[in-house]
Amino acid sequence: MASTADFKNGLCMELNNDIWSIVEFQHVKPGKGAAFVRTKLKSLTTGKVLDKTFNAGEKITTARVERREHQFLYADDLGHHFMDTTSFEQIPIEKKIIQRPDLMKEGQIVDILIHDETETPLGVELPPFVELMITYTEPGIKGDTATNALKPATVETGATVMVPLFVDQDILIKVDTRDGSYSERVK
Repeated sequence: MASTADFKNGLCMELNNDIWSIVEFQHVKPGKGAAFVRTKLKSLTTGKVLDKTFNAGEKITTARVERREHQFLYADDLGHHFMDTTSFEQIPIEKKIIQRPDLMKEGQIVDILIHDETETPLGVELPPFVELMITYTEPGIKGDTATNALKPATVETGATVMVPLFVDQDILIKVDTRDGSYSERVK
């Protein structure tokens, strides 16, 4: 059990028969009336985002969620297969609970969120940036570095990333996994 005074980003709680993580929160003390806490919660099972207000001092049930490092092995009809880097145990995980499955390549190290009591996987988080090779894109034209125009590029995982016009095929780029956007060329 915890109260609203214990709120911090990333805290996991049980609410409405689901497990939610606090994305952001704000303590509000109006001039008149009781204090409250405004939160933005994200479901770890469905990915749904919810705005909820708690009264100050309200008790909540915390959920124990553990991050375990796994290596992505391969994908097939049963799902995406991962190997625990400490015990070498392999587990299949459904595609729908993976943050950005189109940006994962074989051998990638990821964090899997596991509910401590039931040992069920809740989500797969990629590192903030991944390095991927561009397998196909239209050739760039000399002098196209001045504008902020973008073109589609296919990377080695099959995902399409919008890149600047000067980026060519067979170039290693850094991609932001939170929104799937181009970050920079890797030297």
